[in-house]
Order: sequence, then structure tokens, then C-alpha cells
Amino acid sequence: MFTYCPSCAGKNISFNEKNRFFCPDCGFLYYHNTAAASGLVIATRNGLLFLIRGSEPACGKLDLPGGFVDPGEGLIEGLRRECREELGWDCGENLALFASFPNVYPYKGINYNTCDMFFSVDAPELTEQDLTLQTGEIGGCRFIREDKLCLDDLAFSSTVRAVKAFLTRKH
Repeated sequence: MFTYCPSCAGKNISFNEKNRFFCPDCGFLYYHNTAAASGLVIATRNGLLFLIRGSEPACGKLDLPGGFVDPGEGLIEGLRRECREELGWDCGENLALFASFPNVYPYKGINYNTCDMFFSVDAPELTEQDLTLQTGEIGGCRFIREDKLCLDDLAFSSTVRAVKAFLTRKH
């Protein structure tokens, strides 16, 4: 991530293979910590709602609504903001946390380690007509019934694990 120290421009910066950058020349220390992200399983009469990713990473793959939690936000607040941005729909406050998994989010040459928290909500009457999808970021949406779902179509390993956990919990 760093070829030169951001503080003194020295070439002696080192990375400890986990999350710590250190420059012995000036004492610069940076922890590349895990980022928080949240996703939402929306159960409808027509199946689970999946978004088609409109940008990298994993452009064209299926994903759940959600994303990174911004500084100053809690998980639910961030998830509600993401749903409003991506779907034009407020998921409300009646969300159930059911799983958390680690993930790696590769973006522009940097691997971001994330802790992905997954919530669920029942919205039986929700249809595509109720949604205003975010242009560019979201390439479309699909309502998929459990028996028609192919886990290989999902964008991230944490999403696969979350959908499996949700479906197992449901039975």
C-alpha cells in the first residue's frame, strides 16, 4: 500500500503482514484496521432481493443491499443510509442481526479487510416498482426464490456465508 513513508518519504517503511505499517526513520505508525460493513437480506413474497453490482469489484455479480459504515455512523444507521442510496427505499428500524463474517474487499489495488454484519427484514409486499436504483453503482435487481438461487452468482464470500446462514435459520 505504501512504497514510501507518507510522513518523511523514506523508503524504509515496513508492513507486518497483518495491519501495521511502520517507518523506523521518523516513527510513522499506521494501522490498516478492519472496516465495518453491513448487508441486508430482504425477504419478499417474490423471493430474496439481490442487487446486480454495477461497478468493480465483482461488477455484474449479485450482492445484498448495504455497504461500508461511514465515520460517525452505527451499523443500522449506515445500513439504512445505504438502502436509501442504493434502493431509494427505507428499510426501517425493525432489523434483525443474524450473522457476521470477515471479508476482503479489493478496491483499486488495496485489499480492505472488513467485518461484515448481516441483518434481515421481512418486506413481503416490496416489488421492483417500489425501488429507485442508484445509477452507476447498481446495475439492476433480482428477486430470487431459494430454490432458484445459485450461490456462485454472489459477489463476496461473506455474502455467500450470510445467505446460507439466513436460509438455514429459516428452516
